[in-house]
Amino acid sequence: MRRLVNPGVLRAWLILGAGIVDATGLALAADPSQLTGMVCAACHGADGNSTDPTVPKLAGMDQEYLLRQLKAFSSGKRRDERMVDIVMAVDPDDFVGLASYYGQMKPKPGQVTDAALAAKGKSVFDDGNTDTGVPACAGCHQPDGRGNARFPRLAGQHQGYVLKQLAEYRSGRRATDPLMTAVGKRLTDDDAKALAEYIAGL
Repeated sequence: MRRLVNPGVLRAWLILGAGIVDATGLALAADPSQLTGMVCAACHGADGNSTDPTVPKLAGMDQEYLLRQLKAFSSGKRRDERMVDIVMAVDPDDFVGLASYYGQMKPKPGQVTDAALAAKGKSVFDDGNTDTGVPACAGCHQPDGRGNARFPRLAGQHQGYVLKQLAEYRSGRRATDPLMTAVGKRLTDDDAKALAEYIAGL
């Protein structure tokens, strides 16, 4: 697996850069706004509204959900090459602050590029697909896609990121939720693309 940066070096840089060392030399919990600015903003945006279609928007996500994902990355239960060194370099005591910071940010809407495809996606999102056994997404992620403590906010999420996660559930690479693993395996490629398009416009 490709490593982006030595976690020990990154951790030291974070501590010194944020000025979070007390008189004894022990690291203190970082100011979330400082930590996100130095560590998270380059990919997720300072306000959690990523402009990279492969990187998720975090703004407005349920804070409990975000905290659980940070812990999953830290434990290795959830894998992503770009997140490995970053999460390992951040003090777990700062996870709550990071989740709270991004959870309070205002999410920006995505952009639909294919209205007809989005209309098909709405049907799957609202009602599921009885032919393939896919349940309605709205049942867990809420009718408006805002999500909750267990299921992430989908509204306005990048099409590319949504497709990537569905593919990872299908392949078993992401195995953090048995229900989504089953959904990923049942979704057709066409339905996945339609869902991603509709979700972007929520």
